[in-house]
Amino acid sequence: MPTPPDAAWVTFPSGRDEIRGYLALPVRTPGGAPPPVVIMAHENLGVTAHRERVTELFAAEGFACLTVDLYSRIGGRPPQDYTTPEERRAKAFFAARDEQAIPDLDAGLDYLARRGDLDASRAAAVGFCLGGGLVLAWATGTDRLACAVPLYGLPELPPAYSPTGRIRSRIDIAATVRCPVQAHFGGADEVIPLDQVGRLEEALKLSEQPIEVHLYQGAGHAYHDDTHPNHHPQAARLTWERTLEFLRAHL
Repeated sequence: MPTPPDAAWVTFPSGRDEIRGYLALPVRTPGGAPPPVVIMAHENLGVTAHRERVTELFAAEGFACLTVDLYSRIGGRPPQDYTTPEERRAKAFFAARDEQAIPDLDAGLDYLARRGDLDASRAAAVGFCLGGGLVLAWATGTDRLACAVPLYGLPELPPAYSPTGRIRSRIDIAATVRCPVQAHFGGADEVIPLDQVGRLEEALKLSEQPIEVHLYQGAGHAYHDDTHPNHHPQAARLTWERTLEFLRAHL
């Protein structure tokens, strides 16, 4: 799909800091209603070219989509001072910890609300990996979201990924989500144990919100990303179709 002419980087304040985000707007018909919005939270690699493309794909489906750069304060990339893959992931998660990243996502929604050409009262959050856990946590603390769609968000962050030095559990807070949730996981995910997915699903159901948890057999971590070695075309296509249906049902 060609890049829409109105897809561009924007900036907005989050506290005392200036944050950037990649924004794609749908084509509007004259006199048409302002479109609903999607706030997207990226994985631990940051706003990659693939993440930009998915932002544009949401716009092509009629949603104004803003992917918030959670590494804005450190140059738009996760920390590069690592020596092992595990250290890279740990530093990336710590740099986008809940205490900082969730207010940044909320600030992105504030920015869209101030524009005047979008309907931020109809807002959804979509997140991938690191971002999947963030949007789930965000959904437990706000009434601004009509729904949330986490893709392979870690139900439990290991101690090295957490500023407390202890496991940060999304399972423990899942029962307090304040909006419908549709979660997606790979059945062959080498990062997320299946027992955690099951416990997360049971906890989410305690919220009494509409909950969907989809498991794709044979799909590994990051299966939706067509630039990743784990890309699983069938699971990615079905995830996309289900996500769009869910968003349209709740926005």
